[in-house]
Amino acid sequence: MRRLLLTTAIAGLVAACGGTEGQARSNPGAPVASKPANAPDQRPAFAGQTRAPEVKSNVAVQVTTVAEGLNMPWGLAFLPDGRLLISEKHLGQLRILGTDGKLSGPVQGLPAVVGADQGGLLGLAVDPKFSENGLIYWAYAEPAENGTNHTAVARGKLTGDRVENVQVIFRQTPSLNSTKHYGGRLVFAPDGTLFVTTGERSILEGRAQAQRLDGTLGKVVRINSDGSIPKDNPFVGKAGVKPEIWSYGHRNILSAAIDPKTGKLWEVEHGARGGDELNQPQAGKDYGWPTITYGMEYSGKPIGAGLTAKEGMEQPVYYWDPVIAPAGMAFYEADLFPAWKGNILIGGLASKAVVRLVMQDGKVVGEERLLTDLNERIRDVIVGPDGALYLATDSKNGRVLKVTPKG
Repeated sequence: MRRLLLTTAIAGLVAACGGTEGQARSNPGAPVASKPANAPDQRPAFAGQTRAPEVKSNVAVQVTTVAEGLNMPWGLAFLPDGRLLISEKHLGQLRILGTDGKLSGPVQGLPAVVGADQGGLLGLAVDPKFSENGLIYWAYAEPAENGTNHTAVARGKLTGDRVENVQVIFRQTPSLNSTKHYGGRLVFAPDGTLFVTTGERSILEGRAQAQRLDGTLGKVVRINSDGSIPKDNPFVGKAGVKPEIWSYGHRNILSAAIDPKTGKLWEVEHGARGGDELNQPQAGKDYGWPTITYGMEYSGKPIGAGLTAKEGMEQPVYYWDPVIAPAGMAFYEADLFPAWKGNILIGGLASKAVVRLVMQDGKVVGEERLLTDLNERIRDVIVGPDGALYLATDSKNGRVLKVTPKG
């Protein structure tokens, strides 16, 4: 491992359980400094829905490079024995960082991926019963016979430097001719079911699909670990509706994590120019895209009718305008950083930071940008078994970084 010559004073609000000792605000109530909103005439639906007060607690951290020379690392997942799985997006490769600090060659046996643009090998998950069955899971952009492609999820038994008995357990429908908005985060719930986040593929044909229930574009999907459908999914038994759908009306979900205190799924999804959203997706509910959203088209025009609210559609818990470009997400409950306990940590691509959200009663009450001195796009954020924060940097010469308290 190579230690970076980087030690950064990081701010963190003391204890999400309500502690305020050591809390400092240079300008109480002021949000994180940012550029003006892309859609300045839009107003939040409730107080605190955007631009929460900036919070700081002066936590000094040390950043160490634990793996480097990775091509666009996308997903990280720890095995029970302390080894770290790393997906390389465009190459469609899976690598393993050993507990000795050595990086393996590509794991053999994975299926082919569409590696262009936003496609490739994406999110990773480890079976909760890995010690018994050796199963790992990965999301990827899968090519179809007619030249189209879609998000898929496969699983296989990790044996040495290869995966065996590979099974595709989910395929997004319909398959489209696009190289964008695959989603691709995989999260196991406490009951053993698997949440899969998807995107609506960006193109107009796919965008319209986010509100349709006969396909799985722009959805959160919930399946069993073998790909079968949980009997308590919200649309089971409804004609013309995909039974794997958990929630719908999403744009492109690249961040997802389970709140360990409640067992509920949270996600952060990309908006266009403005409109990144934090949501706690609930069974059967519609999160609005593209009918309602904050922000605007990349062209500067309104999105659809320019609506930010409509009856029957859910509001985000929080949104950003300008965007942070979210990627990766973790709830911090370890003891290594007491000041971050109960906080949400989100990787930022455009923001080149880890975005820390201080939560209270399911609402955002404070925000901070961490590790801005790195000046790197952060693709994934996970908490290791040692309580350290592990980050994947989004680069053709990408790294995995370990963040620990200084000293």
